[in-house]
Amino acid sequence: MAFERLVLLAFSISIAVISMKPAPAYAADPIRCTVIIDEKTGETIYRQGNCDQGFYPQSTFKLPLAMMGYDSSILVDEHNPLWTYDPKLKRPQREQKDTDPTIWERDSIVWYSQALTRKLGKRAFADYVRRFGYGNEDVSGGPGNTDGLTESWLMSSLRISAEDQVQFLRRFRTGRLPISQRARQMTEAIIPHFEAADDWDIQGKTGAGWLRNAAGKTNYERPLGWFVGWATKGDRRLIFARLYIANHRYADNPISFETRDTLVGDFPGLVEDR
Repeated sequence: MAFERLVLLAFSISIAVISMKPAPAYAADPIRCTVIIDEKTGETIYRQGNCDQGFYPQSTFKLPLAMMGYDSSILVDEHNPLWTYDPKLKRPQREQKDTDPTIWERDSIVWYSQALTRKLGKRAFADYVRRFGYGNEDVSGGPGNTDGLTESWLMSSLRISAEDQVQFLRRFRTGRLPISQRARQMTEAIIPHFEAADDWDIQGKTGAGWLRNAAGKTNYERPLGWFVGWATKGDRRLIFARLYIANHRYADNPISFETRDTLVGDFPGLVEDR
């Protein structure tokens, strides 16, 4: 009888110990958003997912940077200025080349963005972001020891939601940003084109990075991809943003390539008969 009580006690203790063990960690759910609005009216054509939460803009910020650059006359036209790559920057192989505004947007050259903001200076840069009403307008930098002037949009202090992306681009496309008409026209001229089915012409900019963990370190299990821009077909003009934050590593192409390519493929079906 005593032996049975001992066995029962041991069994109860083992169950209690097991119950106190932490539950296994499961991967966080992916975060997705696609939002499409009409350029003229602002009417929402399609919206699905988490579109109101702000995330790092990454290289989609090259869109407002181009507007700043042309408006301030630092950028001249599609191919000027041509800035020489400095090997001391030690950028990835794909960025190790002389770059002009068209190459900058097409190949997403980070060092060109940073050279532009240095020429703008902290005060003018922050003022443009504020007057644009871009995201949370925070260009202070900080997370990951990032510099506000040259890195605030790169996994740092500046954040924007997909909804705010399309509203910002609508203000740009309808001439309601505080920039010159030429700055708007030149920015539109250097943004890459992508052909979609059903005769849609899509212009847009990708952005890729990662979320940070609670300690402020890069979380490579949470890659972030953007594709934002506008699409035209005849007289119809729409503005879009797609965001995808995965829950696993991307070893090959940036996640933004998948984000872009799926949007281009999905677009005609998302807006048909709407």
